[in-house]
Amino acid sequence: MLNWTTTGATSIAITPGTYTSTSASGSTSVSPTATTTYTLTATNASGSTTATVTVTVAVSGGPLTITTTSCPGGTQLTPYAGCTIGVSGGTPPYTFSTNASTSYATLPEGLVLNASTGVISSSLIGGQGHYGVQVIVKDTANQQATELIDFAIQGNNSYLPSIFPANSIFHHRVDAATTGLPVDTSPAAPIASAYTSETIKAFFGNAAYQNIPNGIPAIEVPCSQANVSVTTVAGGYQSYFTNGPIPSYAPIEGTANNVNPYNYIGDGHVLVYQEAGCGNPASEWELFEGQASGGGWLDVSNALWPNVGTNTMTTQGMGTADAAGLPIAPLLANADEVIGTGTPNSPNGTIQHPIRFTLNHMLNYWVWPATETAGVGSCTATGGSAIPVESLISQSSAPASCTWSAPAGEIYRLKVSVATPTCASTSPQSAIIITALRDYGIILADNGSSGGLIGTPDTRWSDTDLSCLRSLTLADFEPVNVSSLMVSTDSGATSH
Repeated sequence: MLNWTTTGATSIAITPGTYTSTSASGSTSVSPTATTTYTLTATNASGSTTATVTVTVAVSGGPLTITTTSCPGGTQLTPYAGCTIGVSGGTPPYTFSTNASTSYATLPEGLVLNASTGVISSSLIGGQGHYGVQVIVKDTANQQATELIDFAIQGNNSYLPSIFPANSIFHHRVDAATTGLPVDTSPAAPIASAYTSETIKAFFGNAAYQNIPNGIPAIEVPCSQANVSVTTVAGGYQSYFTNGPIPSYAPIEGTANNVNPYNYIGDGHVLVYQEAGCGNPASEWELFEGQASGGGWLDVSNALWPNVGTNTMTTQGMGTADAAGLPIAPLLANADEVIGTGTPNSPNGTIQHPIRFTLNHMLNYWVWPATETAGVGSCTATGGSAIPVESLISQSSAPASCTWSAPAGEIYRLKVSVATPTCASTSPQSAIIITALRDYGIILADNGSSGGLIGTPDTRWSDTDLSCLRSLTLADFEPVNVSSLMVSTDSGATSH
């Protein structure tokens, strides 16, 4: 619509076109097919004058479509090769974004999408595993197109097995043949019969689980990594620190889309190992429900092991980012230790630590090396007196009876009588893990799906191979009495 207002004009003409009028003010509709400059000429007996206006027409190229269907993968702690989201049709300019709902992952931590150009870049990748990201493009005509793009990021976790000294319980074998450690006969010790038929399940792997990386990620940072503020939100649990070396690119379990520190959508663990140097020892920093915020981080609880070159544990009963009060990072199965110097299809590594696992409900007590619990049931001592719940119980002076079983921190080993599943002969990654289940066992760390074995997400895992673990059930494991190894309940050191 063109509108005009003149003073004293007796005739109006608009070009291009043949429109004329004798009204000093008025309007007329135009429908140009391309950007056009219109000239109005106003005339009276004294002469004429002109004015111009340009009507801009954006030429539509048809339906808006995202032409990019895949982006390069990468390796954690290295630069990203880059990816540009291609678009056809629609009415430019375009605006690029990603879906922030819990149905999709964020971009791998560290990667950034330019909202104007569609370029995805990063000088350092923080995430690991497979990320199912829904990319969204909008044009100026309010058309929208979406595309689910997978980002496959290989982990970089070879440091994890070295956390804590060699004489730590977290690196001690528990198989009877090598150690002579007996079965724990305490009524508190067995896995509850309700769960013994549950299979061992790898809660980690290659493929995305509901578009998010499958497992708990971890990252290594240099000694010079800058500290940022870390705030434990109101209503949260324990806090060991209010600032720490948690970079903005630190990966979040489930990614930021699936974590909300106020609504408990997901566990959102953030695990950061800081290298030794700069005058400080190596340290382990862990968040529960971690969420980057304003240049710092929010969490619902956190924990710190300020010197992992020692065996000092966290305070009894204070808890950590884990229900059992255990460190998470060194107890994860990770692809680097399994693959070793081999390849994903021909691994030659070993796991030399217990692997953390979950039960639907653990007992409401803990045993060394755990320092906390979140469970059910109660136990009585010899003589019939009640043992206060949410407290440490001893393997060497066991309770007389319990209404539930499986305390936090209990280690279970695969029984000698249980044959290695036949599928292990064609599942080399599982075969290495099964050997670890015999030699180092599994350690009860949290409430969750019964039989859930926890590891890191990584594109080098073979999910088909890991499915062999489901040939084992919790009935194939026995609790181990490690009390003879304990030096102190506040230390992870072993006596021999």
